[in-house]
Amino acid sequence: MRIVRQECLVALMLCSIVLFAAASPAKADDLECVSTTFRMLSPSDKVCVSQFDDPKVAGVTCYISQARKGGWGQPLGLNEDPSNFSVTCRQMGPIAIDLATLPDNEEAFSEKTSIFFKKTRIYRIPDRKRNTLVYLAISAKLIDGSPANSISAVPIMPWPK
Repeated sequence: MRIVRQECLVALMLCSIVLFAAASPAKADDLECVSTTFRMLSPSDKVCVSQFDDPKVAGVTCYISQARKGGWGQPLGLNEDPSNFSVTCRQMGPIAIDLATLPDNEEAFSEKTSIFFKKTRIYRIPDRKRNTLVYLAISAKLIDGSPANSISAVPIMPWPK
């Protein structure tokens, strides 16, 4: 009986790992993480800074800081990270896109922050009147949403040659 339970437990763990690996979307590149709490026997809580280039607007890079919960669920991807984040986006090169060709709002980035229901999403919103791109980051929960949000604006400026 004990052997059967152990085999079932091992099979359940393997299925969970395979499910999590298959559901993981592409992520932004992590730059650095800073520990915010110390845990003696498990990974600490931390705040990580990541960056991604806007896939549709060459010349724009966004930086995201996100709180990540520590503990033993962290290495397995089982933790639900808190909805504490910030976003800033900057023009890093020439921007040649016509804002009229962009949709009124479009998801530019998405990253899972829990194994099942929660994501951080960043939407690109063109402000055509001011020739600016606005980036809105929200924490999206499948079940009841979340008011956590952050915003950044990138005025499109001439780029020196």
